[in-house]
Order: sequence, then C-alpha cells, then structure tokens
Amino acid sequence: MIEVREVSSGKEQRDFLNFPLRMYRDCPYFAPPLYSDEKKIFRKDYVYADTCDSVFFNAYKDGVMAGRISGILQKAANEKYGEKKVRFTRFDAIDDPEVSRALFDALEKWALDKGMDTVTGPLGYSDLEREGLLIEGFDQLSTFEEQYNAEYYQHHIEALGYTKDVDWVESQIRAPKVVDEQLAKTADYLMKRNGLHFAQVKSVNDLLRRYGDKFFDLLDRSYDQIYGTVPFTDGMKKMMISNFKLIMKLKYIALIVDKDDNLVCLGICFPSLAKALQKSGGRLTPAGIVRVLWAINHPKIIDFGLIGVDQAYLKKGVTACVVSGIMGILAQPGVEYAETNLNLEDNYAIRNTWKRFDSVEHKRRRCYIKKLIKC
Repeated sequence: MIEVREVSSGKEQRDFLNFPLRMYRDCPYFAPPLYSDEKKIFRKDYVYADTCDSVFFNAYKDGVMAGRISGILQKAANEKYGEKKVRFTRFDAIDDPEVSRALFDALEKWALDKGMDTVTGPLGYSDLEREGLLIEGFDQLSTFEEQYNAEYYQHHIEALGYTKDVDWVESQIRAPKVVDEQLAKTADYLMKRNGLHFAQVKSVNDLLRRYGDKFFDLLDRSYDQIYGTVPFTDGMKKMMISNFKLIMKLKYIALIVDKDDNLVCLGICFPSLAKALQKSGGRLTPAGIVRVLWAINHPKIIDFGLIGVDQAYLKKGVTACVVSGIMGILAQPGVEYAETNLNLEDNYAIRNTWKRFDSVEHKRRRCYIKKLIKC
C-alpha cells in the first residue's frame, strides 16, 4: 500500500530531509547538501517565502518511507515569463514506478488547485539551488552545487508524461597539455585596449564592501535571459553572502573593472566540498568541520560558481581574459581539475571555450515539462 502525506509534523520534516541521505549513504558519487541549509526550507521566514508558495510530500510504502517531492510556485518567475508553472524539486524515490506516480499525482493536484497549468523541473526556488535531473554521468562524483540521482528516475518521470524542456551539460577541465603562451599576451592586450584591469582587493570583506552591489547587479544583467532565472532579492543576496563567504578565497576570484571601477566581468570558483561532506551526511559535526576546512585550504577539485560578463563587453574579447584567469586557477598548487557545473546545451560559446582546455563533457542534466491543461 502506498500512502502520500503532505509534510506537516517535525518527524515528517526529518523524514523528508533524511530520506536521500539514507538512500545514497553508500553511494560514492552522491554529495549531500549542507543539512543546516536544507532545514531552512521549512521555516516560515525562509528567504523565498515572500515570492513562493511551497508544498512537501512524503510517500510511504507499507508504512516505510519510500519517496519525497516538493512543489514550488515561483511567483516572481511566473510573472517574469508570463507563465502558470509549478516547479518540482527534491524528488527522490525507491525504484518503484507506483511510488513515483503517487508523488507526482499529489504534486500535480496541488498545482491545479493553485490555478497552474504546467509542471516543470527539477528546478529550485532560484538559480542558486540545485537543478536538473542527472541523465548521464552516473559514475561521476556530483558537485556540492548539484544533486545526484539514480538512473531509473528518468524512466519513472518520462513514463508519467514528462518530456524534455532543456538540457545542461557539465565538463571536467584541466590545464591544457600544451600551454598557450599567446593567450596571456592576447588577454593583456585586450585588457589595455578596453581600459580594463583586475580589481585589487585586500580581503573577501573588502571585496564585498567595494563590489557587493555591483556584483549582484552584473549577475542580474548577465543571467536575465538564462532559463528559469529570477532577479536577486535583498534576502537572496544576504543568503548567498552568508552561505559562500566562508569558502570564498581571493585566489579563486577574478573581478575585471573599467577605468571608473565599474564591474564588467566576474568569475568566482569554490573549493569542492563534495567529498568533505560525504561522511557526515552534510552535517557540520566537529569531524565534518575539520574535513571542510581542509578541503577549503587544500583543494584538489575546484567548482565553478558564477561567471558574469557585461553584455557590452561580450564581443570585445573579454572571454579570452576569463580563460586566461581560469588557467591561472588551474595552475594553483594541488589543484587537479575543475568542474564547470551546468551549461545549457545550446550555449555553444561557453562549451567551445572549454575546448581550449584538456576537457571532457562527462555529465548531462535535464529539466522536464508537462502540461496539465490542454489549451
């Protein structure tokens, strides 16, 4: 017997949060999120509560937890794109198609009750969250920023009438085997020709003080037309700074500014926390904190976080400056390779950029869509 319950009690919330941790406990490719961050999704003052409605469902088979799913009515996104969509996220289930069907049935009913006509996902509250269902690369370590899932998820979802909306690809890049000495000269020339230079900051706090507002303004402009994005709210900015401030290292950050100190290009990478958080299930236990600090200060893997370029400079060769900067990051002692995280499959400019490196596209993720009401 399969029973789906809307999450309400504290125990049901813990069941929801702990289910994937138990399910993938022995999976070497699963990277858990920070448990303390995930707990916040149930708070009434959660940063997205003012722009989103949320629902959470647990599925039980013969009384045993067997799956979960969350629905998000992202009002800001619907207003921006003129749509009536509900997003699904945090879907996990055992390999039983009926469990998946029961979860999606509950979610779709909730969407219809809200007056929506489409379900799409996996997508989070914003582009800052994990998104996309893994459909290729099941034998690859997931990044801390993205979710791992079993191969059968795709078959369960597609059997319910969900079809591809967009795909993302992820690449693993290493420093090129043959050093392109001309690239650094070209980048330097382009910087001078356009009156640009790398911002000089003394610390992460100094960076945030001087460029914090400009940073988010550039991201909003750079990401405005990217699939599923919504503008940064003050709460999102505060949350992002809080979440990433401790793992930001100046040597993995590049800010390019013009003669008036306006930010025209940014690139932020983070030391990978995937392996550091595996043993503790994303919980910051004393031993877990030690592993995280070690990973931050002695990274072997670098995760690409955010890259933004002012539209006015896209055709002025600034990409070469970004590539040169990334090569510098890969040359840092101890760094073995970098993970690009998600790039839309039709973003050929960025995909071609990675060809300058020793690179391989090793993962693919998909966002699905299903119309609930035929127009």
